[in-house]
Amino acid sequence: MKIYPPKALRWRHGRPLSVVLFAAAALSACSGESNKDAGQKPGAAVGYIVAGATSVPMAVTLSGRTVAFETSEVRPQVNGVIRKRFFTEGSLVKAGQPLFEVDPSLYRAAVNQAQANLASARASAEAAGVKAERYRPLAEMEAVAKQDYTDALSASRVAKAAIAQNAATLDTARINLRFTTVPAPISGRIGRSLVTVGALASASQTDPLAVIQRMDPIYVDMQQSAADLVALRRKLAEGGVQPGSTEVHLQLDGGTRYPQTGTVQFSEVTVDQTTGTVTLRARFPNPDGLLLPGMFVTAMFDQASDPNAILVPQNAVQRDFDGTAYVMLAGADNKAVRRKVIADRTYGENAVITSGLAKGDKVIVQGLNGLRQGAAIKAVASTAPQTVAPPKDGGAKGGAPGAPANKGG
Repeated sequence: MKIYPPKALRWRHGRPLSVVLFAAAALSACSGESNKDAGQKPGAAVGYIVAGATSVPMAVTLSGRTVAFETSEVRPQVNGVIRKRFFTEGSLVKAGQPLFEVDPSLYRAAVNQAQANLASARASAEAAGVKAERYRPLAEMEAVAKQDYTDALSASRVAKAAIAQNAATLDTARINLRFTTVPAPISGRIGRSLVTVGALASASQTDPLAVIQRMDPIYVDMQQSAADLVALRRKLAEGGVQPGSTEVHLQLDGGTRYPQTGTVQFSEVTVDQTTGTVTLRARFPNPDGLLLPGMFVTAMFDQASDPNAILVPQNAVQRDFDGTAYVMLAGADNKAVRRKVIADRTYGENAVITSGLAKGDKVIVQGLNGLRQGAAIKAVASTAPQTVAPPKDGGAKGGAPGAPANKGG
């Protein structure tokens, strides 16, 4: 006699009970194998570099403006009408070269008058001197009053002083006559003429006749925050950083690099009250006249160097949502360690770590995708011979694509 199970047990959701039990057994076996594989799964392969301190320049980029090396305003020193102009606007002029001529008629007449006055004074002085010499023996013999001799001697001396006065007047007249030709005070490139022939020039006028600028060499005035400059000087005093190079590079509008390099000359001792900046001045050669006074430029130079900085590839530095930088380290127990760092600048293709890392730390630079704190890893030096191949399971398991794996491992 056969005993059949109840109908409710024979069918489960329209399937025979035996099928259900077989499926459950199969799932149990698979689950067991999966758990066993998970327990034996190796850590994700990652590549690391060993952190080491190195000297890294602290480059700064400052905005600046070009300034002529020398600037001179051509001004008249006498009054008169402009008769001639001797230069071509925009040309190069040399110091002492005549530029304008003021009507010299009145000044030539003044020279002639001064010469005549000087001749008269010399004649008077000669007569007074002869008279005093004649009175001297007579006064000794008391043939004339001694007072008469004293008066004659005094008149002779006054006449000699008149010679000196008239000679000085003649010199002044000659100087004024020379000033009627207006020369170039310095060598450089002269701009447009601000007066025309026939205009009245005055020694007290506010506007110059022309402006000359010397542009080779040329200055570049850069503006740096006073707070940054004070912080740098404090670090230099404490020994945290070392002095950098004074060599400066320029970038013009449009990204063009100026071919010549300059040198920092000095920094101002006062802070601009309106901008809170300090002016630094650099000197550049300008043989081709490419730089013109008043141009805006970007100056770049290594203001200092940090001897204790650590360089890591930029891809090794990651950011939190708040912008905080961190790196992943290979820990001693083959676990990934997350470490916050300060990386506020770059140097070439590397990020500069100024805080958070120590010499000897193993910074993971490969296999970072999906890597989290405490994850099991298999760390390999990034400089060791490696082969990079996709995982056998198509990337569903193991490390991130592109993670290094030991050759032959």
